[in-house]
Amino acid sequence: MSLGLIGNNIPKHWKSPLLVDLVTPKQWKTIPTKNLIEKGYVVYGANGKIGFYSEYTHEKPTLMITCRGATCGNLHISEPCSYINGNAMALDSQPTDLVSLEFLFYALKARGLEDTISGSAQPQITGKGLQEVGVPLPPLAEQKVITVKIDALLAQVEVTKARLESTLETLKQFRQSVLAAAVSGKLTEGWRDRKEFAAAKPISSIAKDIRYGTSKKCSPEQIGTPVLRIPNITNGKISLDDLKYAKFDEKELAKLSLKSGDLLLIRSNGSVDLVGKNAVISQDDEHCLFAGYLIRVRLDSSLVDSHYVSFCLNSPQLRQVIEVNARSTSGVNNINSKELAALEIPLPQLKEQQEIVRRVEKLFAGADATEQQVNQALERVNNLTQSILAKAFRGELTEQWRKENPELISGDNSAEALLKKIKAERAATKPKRKARTTSA
Repeated sequence: MSLGLIGNNIPKHWKSPLLVDLVTPKQWKTIPTKNLIEKGYVVYGANGKIGFYSEYTHEKPTLMITCRGATCGNLHISEPCSYINGNAMALDSQPTDLVSLEFLFYALKARGLEDTISGSAQPQITGKGLQEVGVPLPPLAEQKVITVKIDALLAQVEVTKARLESTLETLKQFRQSVLAAAVSGKLTEGWRDRKEFAAAKPISSIAKDIRYGTSKKCSPEQIGTPVLRIPNITNGKISLDDLKYAKFDEKELAKLSLKSGDLLLIRSNGSVDLVGKNAVISQDDEHCLFAGYLIRVRLDSSLVDSHYVSFCLNSPQLRQVIEVNARSTSGVNNINSKELAALEIPLPQLKEQQEIVRRVEKLFAGADATEQQVNQALERVNNLTQSILAKAFRGELTEQWRKENPELISGDNSAEALLKKIKAERAATKPKRKARTTSA
């Protein structure tokens, strides 16, 4: 028997039916959110479980496709006795004894459903859009082997992914430990002559000026002066990506100018984690101004190293103080200029500040290099899922199995025979149309 691949990259003995030959796509009535209850049968919406209801539409587990919104094409399998509402397309009437749920789930995931999405303002997948979707159909025994192999390989992928993500979390904790040691004096306790580290002083004692940014409306059109906003402060650095622009007069340009060594800080945000996050301005950033949700702190360079102050503000000790002061029940967390000026940081001599900065940057550089390697590995791992699925549905995962089990892929066990059984079973269960009657 030839095991070569045919035109659409599936083994020769497989079949390529349409999805609608195997299932009946259907959107059921959508339950309004207000009608959901605390306990009952699980309700599935566009992206999985959304609540409970007193009735169910599907007694058996059913494959469904997200058919509305940004996540169109996502796949889920329902629990037994579930309600699948209209934001998900239920793939009903699947003969699961002939085509398993897990197999069809993986087959559609491997194929992708991007080409079935219509609509621009509100992406959607309709029953009509699924009419021409083809799926690979191996013999039943081979389906089961494929599913088992995919399960095992994807489990390994998830373990590897979890380890890499754990490493990223460890690096995050390491950076926080470094900053905590820097602010407490432990990082340089063997470097300095005296045992005491430094007394705490308010930022007002080392700042020449603390100023809010412009409230002027900015545009992506490159006319006028670039304005730094909250998204431009990332990981303790200034990003010049996605700049917005506005026109300013000479007085505004002078008042809102940025100089190398200035500290730019987020003062207001819906996420309290972002309030107080900051970056030091470099010479490359001096051509920009800054927006109203930011505060510029111009520091006295004869007293402090700007990077040392930045590390202090990002340390666990200061973050705790900032978040307690900034947290609000209104939904907008904020630290104002007076609160910022009153924040106290330990202030060792300038020479020790510079030594702290040198040591922190050296340790961070090592962590950054490791993080880059981990992220690259994570990207490769994330691509493994589609690679595994592609191999599975090109028949590569079961190539050796087919050579060892030719009797399970031929004759009554062939994909051709299987497809005939599927069509016959679906035809037998299809409701017959009633004859039209007229009254006398």
